Amino acid sequence: MAFDKTALNTWFHQFPLLKKIVSLEPVVWLNPNHLSKSEMDSLPVTRDDIDEAAALWDRFAPYIALAFPETRETNGIVESPLRLIATMKNELNSRYVAQIDGELFLKCDNELPIAGSIKARGGVYEVLYYAEQLALEAGLIQQDEDYSVFCHEKFTSFFKQFTIGVGSTGNLGLSIGIIAAKLGFNVSVYMSSDAKQWKKDLLRAKGAAVIEFAGDFGEAIFAGREQTKLNPKGYFVDDENSRHLFLGYSVAALRLEEQLALEKVKVDRDHPLFVYLPCGVGGSPGGIAFGLRQVFGDHVHCFFVEPTHSPAVLIGLLTGEKEKVCVQDFCIDNITEGDGLAVGRSSSFASSISEKTISGMYTLEDDELFKLLALLADSEGIQVEPSAASGLLGPLNMISTDYLNEHQLKEKNATHIVWATGGSLVPREDMDLFYEKGIELLNKNL
Repeated sequence: MAFDKTALNTWFHQFPLLKKIVSLEPVVWLNPNHLSKSEMDSLPVTRDDIDEAAALWDRFAPYIALAFPETRETNGIVESPLRLIATMKNELNSRYVAQIDGELFLKCDNELPIAGSIKARGGVYEVLYYAEQLALEAGLIQQDEDYSVFCHEKFTSFFKQFTIGVGSTGNLGLSIGIIAAKLGFNVSVYMSSDAKQWKKDLLRAKGAAVIEFAGDFGEAIFAGREQTKLNPKGYFVDDENSRHLFLGYSVAALRLEEQLALEKVKVDRDHPLFVYLPCGVGGSPGGIAFGLRQVFGDHVHCFFVEPTHSPAVLIGLLTGEKEKVCVQDFCIDNITEGDGLAVGRSSSFASSISEKTISGMYTLEDDELFKLLALLADSEGIQVEPSAASGLLGPLNMISTDYLNEHQLKEKNATHIVWATGGSLVPREDMDLFYEKGIELLNKNL
């Protein structure tokens, strides 16, 4: 949809922050449409939906343990560790002249098995959901049976008649391609020009077809959707409008609840939980934020983060237009080093929910991504890809606003969780280049 100059000028007048966003300045936005837990019954998904998604993960655990040996220690449960990063907190306080008092944790989805990123939650889940539906309809399985049989040749031969397609900047394509090919599906990943070559190579090595496009994520997903629809036995994983992806991500909240209990971390009115989530199209952070609000109610405060050059979800939520606007409407180039965050338009399904569940958003410049990942590597020995480091500025940005006072919260009692979204599959030489760039930028600012 194209917007005329009058409409744009009206938004600039109505939302002064928009001028800074269009000028590519880092900003912090607090969400005025945030619902309380008691008001969330109006949303199109529920806690029961999360529990059903969790049950599907459990049914497939025996299959996952066999198909992906790296999950055998967790009995086929696809989950990441929660790590206290106290030294990184000290580094942030020192480098940014700040005072984070609460505890700082890293949710290490950069270590998630199968796909090495947060997309293993949603992407793997949706393919498993589709595979289960096909197998149930064909009478190949009953829900009370042992799902390890999905490894058998009878199942892989059956799935070969079906095609799965997905449009991706990289990480979602990896998760879909790896699990779909393993199950036996014909899978095509439609990738945008900014997708990394190593991800394309890895997908092809796993048995997926990779179709490349000169444009951005929007073009890749449009082409993938149209091509897949031409096949009567084609199924398109639609990152812009997928309920199943969203619910796959939401299960992370149940797992985090268990991890916080093991860490003896309280979450209540006097002990608020703040979570910072890198945001691309909005499905993964949206699903997790929804799950967290269901689990922790009004005591959790979720903030999304986007690059200054790709503030798709922020512009959509600020103006209320959500997926009807894209960054190019505002002459923003959508070019960022944050792989997976280079998205011009938000998810219609996820953004309609996130506008009611999140506490706010902030943007940051690409250089900060590299500085933060270098600080994390030096302070904690944890290496992540650039986009996964974006949440590390979250506590500083939150403290800089009036949010704590407005909600009568004490930061010294808070727990901050930065969601690290990817990195473990990044080639060593690429990770070394990220780190070297970060160190160079840090030294330049001394």
